[in-house]
Amino acid sequence: MTVTFKELDLIEPIQKALKELGYVTPTPIQAKSIPDLLLGKDLIGIAQTGTGKTAAFALPILQRMPEKFPRRIRALILAPTRELAAQIGTNFAEYGKFLKFKQTVIFGGVGQRPQVDALFKGVDIVIATPGRLLDLMNQKKVSLKEVEFFVLDEADRMLDMGFIHDIKKIIAKLPERRQSFFFSATMSPQVSNLAQGLLKDPVQVEIAPQATTVERIEQHMFFVDSKSKEKLLLQLLLKKHLTRVLIFTRTKHKANHVAEYLSDNRIHAVAIHGNKSQGARTKALEDFKSGRAKVLVATDIAARGIDVNDISHVINFELPNEPESYVHRIGRTARAGTDGTAYSFCAADERNYLHAIEKLIRMEIDVMDHNFHSESAKNATGQDAKPPPRGRGRTGARRPARSSSGGFGGRSSSGRSSGGDSHRSGGSRPSSNPHRSGANTRSSGSKPNSNPHRSGGSSSGSKPSTNPHRSSSSGSKPSKSGGNKSGFRKK
Repeated sequence: MTVTFKELDLIEPIQKALKELGYVTPTPIQAKSIPDLLLGKDLIGIAQTGTGKTAAFALPILQRMPEKFPRRIRALILAPTRELAAQIGTNFAEYGKFLKFKQTVIFGGVGQRPQVDALFKGVDIVIATPGRLLDLMNQKKVSLKEVEFFVLDEADRMLDMGFIHDIKKIIAKLPERRQSFFFSATMSPQVSNLAQGLLKDPVQVEIAPQATTVERIEQHMFFVDSKSKEKLLLQLLLKKHLTRVLIFTRTKHKANHVAEYLSDNRIHAVAIHGNKSQGARTKALEDFKSGRAKVLVATDIAARGIDVNDISHVINFELPNEPESYVHRIGRTARAGTDGTAYSFCAADERNYLHAIEKLIRMEIDVMDHNFHSESAKNATGQDAKPPPRGRGRTGARRPARSSSGGFGGRSSSGRSSGGDSHRSGGSRPSSNPHRSGANTRSSGSKPNSNPHRSGGSSSGSKPSTNPHRSSSSGSKPSKSGGNKSGFRKK
């Protein structure tokens, strides 16, 4: 039996906001989590990206948090990236449009002054990345003594980014008596240990088996030599049915290179990664969402928090070195119930990565025939199937050392993983982010941003999005039974 939001015992102001947003039917993670969270229980939620996790924790928090004066931080949400933190802030503003509360979003890469000013004026909800929050705590600008609700979102990615020590320091400052929400796409032993130390008698909700690939996604593998990947990519992108494409690379340098190559060949592409300023990242996302840019090239961690519907294709220009990341990547093209297609390029030295991916998803990915097919890549074994030693190419020449000061993958001078979450307290370039340099203090009467769940198009002229909560199925993609859409033959 299908449950509707009206049956979830949500208060009238929240129901009114959901109706305005076009929400009718909750996603599985929402339907299974919200009833227990409304009762005040702790929760472990295991679900892939794009399943509606934000509403699953935001709606119960808004309902169980009555207005109090003076305003103190009573809800703290930790997210791994600036983009995800900003998106969560937008969602809270939309869901709580008819409630009286104030919130702010805190992240690095921008000046801290607006964030400190917002905290000084008083907020009820703080959405933050760990590094900047800990910096402000060390400066005595933030007090967590009155937090009643604590959310750790994308916990597995937090640990991958090296935030474990920051998270433990933040948790140590929280009140013992609180309601805690823990969300993760996977449940490794390290993630499980963190959850056990954070939660008390939690309810566990698991929406799909861990690391199971979304079944609605068509997956195709292209064996190709590294030197021919760009030509293959260009050939694919010239096909009309690739309308909005998210391309993944393993490194920031490669993301820049691919975006520049495509732009030089008259395909509007933008790149997003940890070395980009917040203003540049925000503009790249806006161009991609609005359709001004057909292609967004991203690194894995920078892509966390990208909430864009109607992504027709994900292309793995480089296979991830962690098989779980493959699941996260391709899930971007099947957001909240829609279908999608994923293409992956595999060179000889990525063959072991492919083996690990297929072992994890328990299936062999269809191999496509194409003009640049490489038998050496397909049949690579032993040393040929492994990536070059870290810091060296195939010829043994040493690669330039990576910078320790910027980006998602490096280590900051303080020893903390930078994670794209700058720890500088000032002097950064002002952001063009709609959250006003990370300090978007929003009251109940403010106008919400355009929402990916809306049934109609946004004011920016972007495509109408497919709404997972609508009871109607109009506008959905045709069935995949019509055959392979790639334009290439299966091997």
